[in-house]
Amino acid sequence: MTVTGRDLIDLGFEQGKALAGALAYVNANGIEGDALVAWAAANKPAPRIVLQDAPAIRFNLEAETELEQENVDKVRQSMDVLMRTPTLRAGAVMPDACPAGPDGTIPVGGVVAAQNAIHPGMHSADICCSVMITEFENAEPKDILDAVHQATHFGPGGRPNGMRYTMSPDLYDAFRANGYLRDKKILQAAQEHLGTQGDGNHFAFVGRSKANGTTCLVTHHGSRGPGAGLYKLGMKDAERFRKELSTGVLKQNAWIPADSPEGEAYWDALQLIRKWTKANHNCLHAATARIANADMKDRFWNEHNFVFRKGDLYWHAKGATPIDDEMLPDTGGIQIVPLNMAEPVLLIRSNPTEVNLGFAPHGAGRNYSRSAHKRAMGGRTEAEIFAEETNGLDVRFYSGNVDISELPSAYKPAATVRDQMARYKLADVVDEIEPYGSIMAGDWERDAPWRKKAQAKHAARARLEDEARRR
Repeated sequence: MTVTGRDLIDLGFEQGKALAGALAYVNANGIEGDALVAWAAANKPAPRIVLQDAPAIRFNLEAETELEQENVDKVRQSMDVLMRTPTLRAGAVMPDACPAGPDGTIPVGGVVAAQNAIHPGMHSADICCSVMITEFENAEPKDILDAVHQATHFGPGGRPNGMRYTMSPDLYDAFRANGYLRDKKILQAAQEHLGTQGDGNHFAFVGRSKANGTTCLVTHHGSRGPGAGLYKLGMKDAERFRKELSTGVLKQNAWIPADSPEGEAYWDALQLIRKWTKANHNCLHAATARIANADMKDRFWNEHNFVFRKGDLYWHAKGATPIDDEMLPDTGGIQIVPLNMAEPVLLIRSNPTEVNLGFAPHGAGRNYSRSAHKRAMGGRTEAEIFAEETNGLDVRFYSGNVDISELPSAYKPAATVRDQMARYKLADVVDEIEPYGSIMAGDWERDAPWRKKAQAKHAARARLEDEARRR
């Protein structure tokens, strides 16, 4: 008797590679009848994991305007879908929350705890996006801003040969020993991108401590090319596990089982990316101090797009600042929360509670997208908007082009975030770094070669069409 695929499906197998392999095995070994039933019971794949009833969410966010209500509704709807992912055990939303994709995508300002699972999509491609502060003994804000302008690099790609910072040989060797980070593109980016800050909302901010008047430098950026490369490889493996282990789980919420060989390698890779990112901040701060001939008084940092482990729970923070000492092996209990370029950077302290789940806001967040904000600014020139929103500040865009979508009006009102942080007892403010000035990438795409080429092509086509009409 020949066993058929239908026979094995009736005994609990599913269509796919496992069915084909099982079919070949049982027929090659003449397994049939009661022996076949026993063999199938012992060897059929485990049932696929299905979506769960969503656990409760700690929602530390409320709307104060119609626009904010729309944002809150979208965040709540996305979290409701997200929390049905079968690995998740707890979730929270911070006051700076805003949607980050289709329903079911973890929002900026979202925190979730996954059991024995690492979800690359829940820390995003900007792995270990983080903030570092250096307090100087004897420096003026302008001198520090000028110095960091020399030291840093914003925009796409890395630094050209001859203008790079040096990566630690030990860290480079650790990258090469990791199954994910030994990728050639990641290794190349790890060297070229050190000392770069990218674009978007990343910045170098200089101000004075309200508590003691000292000048402080704050930088904000993530793991650049190495992190993006790890994310891409992690999502590829997570998608394979999603298809093998589950049904109904959204692609963006795929996971790598933490106790699998891939999960252990990915966890180790995350820790190395964390070290690289901290080194990236450090090299810019050290170079700034050297250029400005300034003495450091204190320096610390914290990340907000990362995964933190406590037991078998993996806490994924997508734009949320951890305040739990167990999650922060190298800080002294003070965390950094920037708001926008015209507002103070907050230094906070807190303890884990049932409300905050060990996290605080990471910034001000947005109520609408960058493009929607630009449309809302219609009727005024770029220069007028920039002058109004940066009055009294030394604000610079590295590319030379203003990015309207990064000006203060693009973000939630800082006062709203601060009020809700206090109302929900998420953290206490212990100091404020009052703004002097900042540097961001700016609208570098305006002068990008591909854009100029497209504009030239469009202009040439228009000229030809115009000439044709005149004939």
